[in-house]
Amino acid sequence: MSKVVLTAARDIALDKLVASDANVRRIKSGVSIEDLAEDIARRGLLQSLSVRPVRDAEEQETGKFAVSAGGRRLAALKRLVKQKRLAKNAPVPCIVKTDGIEEEDSLAENTMREALHPLDQFRAFKSLHDQGVTIDEIAARFFVGEQVVRQRLKLAAASQKLLDLYVGAELTLEQLMAFCVTDDHARQEQVWEGLSRSYNKEPYTIRRMLTEGAVKAGDKRAVFVGVDAYEAAGGVILRDLFVHDHGGWLQDVALLDRLAREKLNLTADALRAEGWKWFEVAIDFPYGHTSGLRRLPACYAPISEEQQARYDAALAEYNELSDEHEGADDLPEEVDHRMAELEMEIAAVDERPAIYNPDEITRAGIFVSIDHSGALNVERGFVRPEDEASATTTQMSAGAGSARASNGSDGSMADDAIEGQTAASSSTLGEDETETSSKLSDRLLSELTAHRTLALRVALTNDPDAAFLAATHALALKAFYGSGHFDGCVELETKNVFLGSYAPGLADTPVARANDEANGHWQLRLPKRSQDLWAWLVKSDRDATAGLFAYCVGQSVNALQLPHDLRPRALEHADQLAEHLGLDMSAHWAPTAESFFGKVTKARILAAVREAKGEATAQMIDHLKKADMATEAERLLQGTGWLPEPLRTASLEAAADAQTGEIGEGEALPDFLVEDDGDTPTDAEEDEPHAAAAE
Repeated sequence: MSKVVLTAARDIALDKLVASDANVRRIKSGVSIEDLAEDIARRGLLQSLSVRPVRDAEEQETGKFAVSAGGRRLAALKRLVKQKRLAKNAPVPCIVKTDGIEEEDSLAENTMREALHPLDQFRAFKSLHDQGVTIDEIAARFFVGEQVVRQRLKLAAASQKLLDLYVGAELTLEQLMAFCVTDDHARQEQVWEGLSRSYNKEPYTIRRMLTEGAVKAGDKRAVFVGVDAYEAAGGVILRDLFVHDHGGWLQDVALLDRLAREKLNLTADALRAEGWKWFEVAIDFPYGHTSGLRRLPACYAPISEEQQARYDAALAEYNELSDEHEGADDLPEEVDHRMAELEMEIAAVDERPAIYNPDEITRAGIFVSIDHSGALNVERGFVRPEDEASATTTQMSAGAGSARASNGSDGSMADDAIEGQTAASSSTLGEDETETSSKLSDRLLSELTAHRTLALRVALTNDPDAAFLAATHALALKAFYGSGHFDGCVELETKNVFLGSYAPGLADTPVARANDEANGHWQLRLPKRSQDLWAWLVKSDRDATAGLFAYCVGQSVNALQLPHDLRPRALEHADQLAEHLGLDMSAHWAPTAESFFGKVTKARILAAVREAKGEATAQMIDHLKKADMATEAERLLQGTGWLPEPLRTASLEAAADAQTGEIGEGEALPDFLVEDDGDTPTDAEEDEPHAAAAE
């Protein structure tokens, strides 16, 4: 067997080299010519070019050489010449071949080489970083984004056991990326042990298991406390560099709750100086926590004519800009900045602090909590029924004391007068006795008022406007003053079912906030005393009365379906009412793993996905465990408007073709590997050192 003889490289002037037509690569891919030129300028040419002599028609050498492997490097070198950074006749190391088939050489070079394994790339980046090369320097040298560098360093830092599984093709790149949501190698390996015996090893399942029990950074507690304060207290945040994680997951929930309560208590302490009688502090309160409490009326500091003029102008300009850019995905920077300025100017008037009567403050209290967006929520000016009673008793005692004082220092004259009146009223009148008292007998009084009651009924029957006013008065007495027939003669009975115990988290929904705003609006507008309500209604315009009536009627709705409360006709009426109102519950509620899918059977989950997205989509998740199926169903049905049967309004249901989706045979590479492709068409031979450097 003859020994292999290798051809030594020799220098050929750059201006003697031309691209060969025998290059088999035709499809452009990989690092750009510009990036490769910059890399050659930084570190020089790392691999020789493969060339063949160019011959004329008589088969004589012309002095030129065709580059059959390395055309991309040739293009990069010529680019440097154009930029006057390289001499046009600079020597280029080349291997000159004269035998064999040129196309075969080009094909062999491109098929025999093996791409660098991604893990080798990750470890190379880590080695550079460990040697002191910064992330931004690595990114600049290899023409990738800084985020790509961080992703590769994150993958290289995974548990060695997982990296070995990845090299052995037992773990996909997407699965490895999911494991990197945490840096805890023990936790990574623990989750893998749990999944290794399961057929479900989807990346989203891995992320869910690693973040189980953690709190998303968008949670209202996290927003209220602040991520910086949480980390300063020793809290750990899990971050995912490979998918949008919305700020990550806060792992120490107990610490987060403690920090939130401490911050709320500090706020409550600062509010004590306002003079409130009591405080209630909680991260959140159940829906309806202010039910049965009277809200104090408040006034606001007056604004000058100049302030009002600026307010009106700002509001008009804001509305004009909103209309002009309605529907735009992104606002121009100057418009966005201007609208922010206008919002601040409008808020300065709309949100100026409320002013309460100091005498009322001493028997009222406040609720301090966190609202749905993570901002501080202070609800001021609520009076408990027992504090109302104590105030009334105090006033009566003060009145009695004044009466006694006016009749004598010890009140004896007043007591004597009372006893005398009692004796006179209890004396028996004779048949022929002249009556001087205006008091009628109980029986006669009942007889007369029966006639009056019937007359009032007929009068209201003939006067719809007065009947509407009387009904509004009766309903408002019940809704806002906790009284009914004791303060009004129209005995309309309504109930307001407490919903908080049936639906946890109801208080944080937009519809609950809208209802609370309506309640606060009327509490602040209505008179303080129930006996003043009728006069207030008479003076009010029809729109105000109608609005109050609608609110009171609305609060009496009870469409709850309870196992022990059989009301088929009431529930049928709820359906009719929803039809009449055109109620679309998809605007107020969406199915999630927490709110729905986690509370029903797997069969119901699949039925929901099948109905909303089609059979093919349902088959994508039919093999999952219950918890994973619920999570994936939430993702699949997001934005579809699907509702379970009890929440549907028949007139709004539209028959839509089920959308089916097929799983592709392969998925696109993630961003941090996109740059790792091969050569461009002008390069018949890809230089592995350059490829690795560019990758």
